[in-house]
Amino acid sequence: MPTINEILTTMEYGPAPESTREALAWIERHERRFGLFIDNAWSAPAATFASLNPADGVELAQLTQATPQDVDRAVAAARRAQPGWVALGGHGRARVLYALARLLQKHARLFAVIETLDNGKTIRETRDADLPLASRHFYHHAGWAQLQSEEFAGYRAVGVVGQIVPWNFPLLMLAWKIAPALAAGNTVVFKPAEFTSLSALLFAEICQQAGVPAGVVNIVTGDGLVGDAIVRHPGVDKIAFTGSTDVGRLIRQATAGSGKKLSLELGGKSPFIVFDDADLDAAVEGLVDSIWFNQGQVCCAGSRLLVQESIEERFLAKVRARMQNLRLGSPLDKSMDIGALVDPVQQQRIHALVEAARAEGCTIWQPPCEIPSTGSWFLPTLITGASTSAAVAQAEIFGPVLVAMSFRTPAEAVQLANNTVYGLAACVWSESISLALDVAPQIKAGVVWINTANQFDAACGFGGYRESGFGREGGREGMLEYMTALSEDARPAAPVSQAAGKVQASESGQVSGIDRTAKLYIGGKQTRPDGAYSRAILGADGRFLADVGEGSRKDIRNAVEAAHKASGWARASAHNRAQVLYYIAENLAIRAAEFAGRLGAMTGSVDPGNEVQASIERLFYYAAWADKYDGLVHQPPIHGITVALNEPVGVIGIICPTEAPLLGFIALVAPALALGNRVIAVPSEAHPLAATDLYQVLDTSDLPGGVLNIVTGSADELARTLATHADVDAVWRHDGSLDGCAEVERLSAASLKRTWVGGARGRDWYSTSQSGGRAVLAHASQVKNIWIPYGV
Repeated sequence: MPTINEILTTMEYGPAPESTREALAWIERHERRFGLFIDNAWSAPAATFASLNPADGVELAQLTQATPQDVDRAVAAARRAQPGWVALGGHGRARVLYALARLLQKHARLFAVIETLDNGKTIRETRDADLPLASRHFYHHAGWAQLQSEEFAGYRAVGVVGQIVPWNFPLLMLAWKIAPALAAGNTVVFKPAEFTSLSALLFAEICQQAGVPAGVVNIVTGDGLVGDAIVRHPGVDKIAFTGSTDVGRLIRQATAGSGKKLSLELGGKSPFIVFDDADLDAAVEGLVDSIWFNQGQVCCAGSRLLVQESIEERFLAKVRARMQNLRLGSPLDKSMDIGALVDPVQQQRIHALVEAARAEGCTIWQPPCEIPSTGSWFLPTLITGASTSAAVAQAEIFGPVLVAMSFRTPAEAVQLANNTVYGLAACVWSESISLALDVAPQIKAGVVWINTANQFDAACGFGGYRESGFGREGGREGMLEYMTALSEDARPAAPVSQAAGKVQASESGQVSGIDRTAKLYIGGKQTRPDGAYSRAILGADGRFLADVGEGSRKDIRNAVEAAHKASGWARASAHNRAQVLYYIAENLAIRAAEFAGRLGAMTGSVDPGNEVQASIERLFYYAAWADKYDGLVHQPPIHGITVALNEPVGVIGIICPTEAPLLGFIALVAPALALGNRVIAVPSEAHPLAATDLYQVLDTSDLPGGVLNIVTGSADELARTLATHADVDAVWRHDGSLDGCAEVERLSAASLKRTWVGGARGRDWYSTSQSGGRAVLAHASQVKNIWIPYGV
């Protein structure tokens, strides 16, 4: 008689297929041809393209290729509907969102099967992960709509939002984007991925059932040309895009100078770090969820395994054993772990990257497994022996491919984890919570999971750092992506200029008999400009006041290097940063009369002392905020918590306004310093002496060298250098130059750094509603969500 173990090892899974009857019947009711959903009505199908089942290549339906005219109609419908949608009020919108959530639950099985047929992912994933989370987003945001008037009292809806999503999570991405947009009072023009549009079209039908007013949700299908038409449409107020980093760059360039609000959730190359004290079996299961979930077609997939050297062989043996038990086959079979890739093009790309790694000498390991004869498939793959610079270690493969390498110390683990242009997510596995919580904040990623993987919830923000994009989906921060501060509407149409000083270039820097050249301030020291040029600064009455250094590209490089050396400022306690800001204010107050005199001479202001006092008050204001701009603790539906930390952005380049040269400088620099950033500031081009006079104040205020660097010169030239510098994390420009602001946004696309620009409009620098508060602090910080389970 065979033993129990022998029976268990010889047992095979029986087939457990999910019925497709209702899903195919729904497609047939549309005669397998779908038009566009605009203004609550279906258009007749026009020029069409095929939607195929990735598992077998069979055509499911024909979808309409939208035209620019169709996009015009959708935007016009959304624009007409938006005032009425806002007027419906928070409670009215909450009721509609609640109805959508209930209908998603009611039709969950139909949506799950449609998604599996169209995308190729397993029915277990669509049924157990995608649908519950999609409905959760509509429930959660129904709550935000209900609470909007009190929780977001100082904000309004952006207006018409264009939303473009990829093919890996078609319905879930729809929920992530449409739910907060509608809750905030926006109307949307939504473009699903060309490969996977069916679940969005099914969602359009439940919008009709839920009573969504005409024009509030519009769905247009088609290829990238449709997305481009949405991005460039002048009637769209915000673009929300999830997809590849390369397309994200193009969108950043296309929207530069348009005034459109923009959020980008892009690619990733997420590290999965396993320390030697981790629960190895649990870590293996987490790894399966991290890299082989959805065939690895996940932007936050843990595609880089970093395992401590002492356990490397033991852990990899467990990984290979687990890979041998992964089942690949029909996505509609409930016993399958891995389904089909979305399209043969994706399969070919993954194959090319893996074969290139093989040619470079890497070891490629795949479990023995039968692959279906039709459709797009790729075996789960483990790559070892890759260098840190290898393509498979740096490029987003977007498939079921894991690249493994080892580390010796926690510091080396962090260094390897951050050795990427991306910064979307990471996993840390250790039984030492002290070690895990020490490592997590050091990883440059928007989401870090501790002893778990791929956890998501509508209450917890999701989004990246660096070339993984900017902006957040979910949580309070996700709602703010779809809102505009009311104070922005109150801004003047143009900068409110004082009597302008005249700026005149001078190669010699010698206008009078005495050399009075204000140097640059880099690394805590006054330094001569690298090019040895200067420019003369004249007062409001035309008299010579002083020369200032003409900063160059080399000076910016030196300032950025000094800023990076001052990284300890980010780790200093908020209390200590506050004390330094208070101290700067105290020392400025001692010399208030001197600064007032300088401002009066430069600008001709009739009350320069008021600007000095406002600057002192603003320093106190941000010193007060330094230890009060706290994060949040969320309680998602896991046995644990999620901690949302407000982290500094890093190194910020700031082009200061021409008007209010001292207050404008302080109003921008102080919040950045308060939250732990390091700054390269370009003071008012016309009136830079207000900033250069601060050098001695800074020297006596315990501000560490390199935390604040000041480079005088041409705003255009220096902004251009800051925007293209790979080691600058954000650029702010508020000097009133429309073309200059557009150029900063356009040039920032190369490294996808964050930008905050004022355009040609002015700002009341004396008003904390326009130049202070949480809206400014949000630009000076980025939210990292750390998931911490306990008791498991």
